[in-house]
Amino acid sequence: MSLLLSLTNVTKKYGEKTALENINLNVHEGEFLAVIGPNGAGKTTLLKIMAGIEAPTKGEIGYKGKNVTGNLEVLRRGCTMVFQRTVTFNTTVFKNVAYGLRIRGYSEKEIKNMVKKALELVELKGYENHHARRLSGGEQQRVALARALVLNPELLLLDEPTANLDPKNALIIEDAMARVNREANTTIVMATHNLFQAKRLPNRMALISNGQINDFGEPEEVFGKLSKSLVAFAALENTFSGKAEASENGTTVIDVGNNVKITSTEKARGKVLVFIRPEDIILSKHPISSSARNIFK
Repeated sequence: MSLLLSLTNVTKKYGEKTALENINLNVHEGEFLAVIGPNGAGKTTLLKIMAGIEAPTKGEIGYKGKNVTGNLEVLRRGCTMVFQRTVTFNTTVFKNVAYGLRIRGYSEKEIKNMVKKALELVELKGYENHHARRLSGGEQQRVALARALVLNPELLLLDEPTANLDPKNALIIEDAMARVNREANTTIVMATHNLFQAKRLPNRMALISNGQINDFGEPEEVFGKLSKSLVAFAALENTFSGKAEASENGTTVIDVGNNVKITSTEKARGKVLVFIRPEDIILSKHPISSSARNIFK
């Protein structure tokens, strides 16, 4: 894959506060990169610099082999960004999604066809005349994603796109991201604190903490070595390796040995790692009423 975007020794300061420090990162054409880390780690600032919305205090930004640090407009033309906080215009879904196309001078026939495809991708077919701000939060986020996708960006930047969404809307957005990455070869960088997304969706992932990248590589590699930074971020004190198989009721059953099997709603097969956070464990001397799938005596 060809190099699309590069950050070299990038530092970003806001007054005396350092948001990013000496970031070195390469993003290749067609890849799906996840940036994971806790709140305040610098994820959003990193995406804004990648989008050309913010200029670095120090360092260089490269785009398609050229230094664009002093000409961020070139970068802005090639990418779109979807923010965590959904912003929709006070009009119909169609006009929301069509806005960028009209600014760029597309014909009404082209706009109609492109908007139709974008809405189908996020499963909002038939919503063209609905008022965007009367939709649910998840549906509005899908409108925002369609508005970004309709422009066919070379680089799509997503800031926690499924945070606080219900499972149905989150799954639709995840499927849309995976599809455009796979079928349109759209390069995607997604900030998230969702470990399941970070393990399932991207080709590579970067773990950021206190404005610095502490770990980088393929998800299996990063999760497999369980670095101190990953353990600290995710509170992964309880780890098990096992073999996953699909069950008849749609869940996944993981055999971790010693006659212990763990049930999960996450889809997986073959060799897996299981992480159980301490706060998800309940100890009781007597049976309790709970929706928990895994109960051990």
